[in-house]
Amino acid sequence: MSSPEELYLLYRGLLFPKETHSLESLKFAQEFTFRDDDVVAVVYPKSGTVWMQEILPLVLNGGDLTPIHTIPNWDRVPWLEEKRLEVVVDKLTSPRAMVSHLPYHLMPPSFLTSKAKAIHVMRNPKDAMVSSYYFHQMAGFLPDPGTFDEFMDSFLEGKVMFGKWTDHVKSWKHSALGDRIMDITYEEMVQDLPAALRKISNFLGRDLSEETIQKIAEHCSFKTMKDNRMSNFSLVPKMYLDNDKSPFLRKGVVGDWKNHFSSEQMAKFTSVIHKELENESFTLPWSLD
Repeated sequence: MSSPEELYLLYRGLLFPKETHSLESLKFAQEFTFRDDDVVAVVYPKSGTVWMQEILPLVLNGGDLTPIHTIPNWDRVPWLEEKRLEVVVDKLTSPRAMVSHLPYHLMPPSFLTSKAKAIHVMRNPKDAMVSSYYFHQMAGFLPDPGTFDEFMDSFLEGKVMFGKWTDHVKSWKHSALGDRIMDITYEEMVQDLPAALRKISNFLGRDLSEETIQKIAEHCSFKTMKDNRMSNFSLVPKMYLDNDKSPFLRKGVVGDWKNHFSSEQMAKFTSVIHKELENESFTLPWSLD
């Protein structure tokens, strides 16, 4: 088993997986030049990133399915901070879509001065943690998560990739982006995907017909994505992502945490999150109990 020290890179106080990130890729991200028509989905890990990689190209190009059927999601809507961006950036056509796990204060200066838009996707942290726990079991480039109890401690202490959930949420909630940022939750998308797509489409200034919205919703359903080789990460070698241990696209549901948390774990988790957010002006869109 590789130790966390061997698998992670520490950069400005946050842990980044070395398999997908390097000091060069983080420097490339810092020096990246955002265009005014770029859009970036900013998401804490395991909170809907891959879903946004599916949705954004379809909303931006009026429902043309070509990109989601011909380009793997990591090249179609690359991660801003990963090594792959430098390889594919010149192939991206405007309006470009990207995803990022970075907190607001680590975004490149050009993002702050551009008119590029951000979609901040939030997911109930209990579900994000459960999803992350299974992801650590199947991802060969991440440390073994240990027991559920041990992983919960790591998660709450921010000793996981991209740090604490509360820090990430706070950084984006306090961004000075005004109407350049839109909040949406994973739960909203699960509950009513067409409504979520209309919201995204309006935010991005796309006037999509109801027919197009329904078509995109159908192609971005969990089942369709799970069957799409360009989206389900089955193209990744087994040494990196072992789908036999846990499928990459596992359940895509809301509330799976109820099958995992004991009442003691629930009380501890909720009290830590509430304490870290107690002086905040924003409220969470869901109850953690």
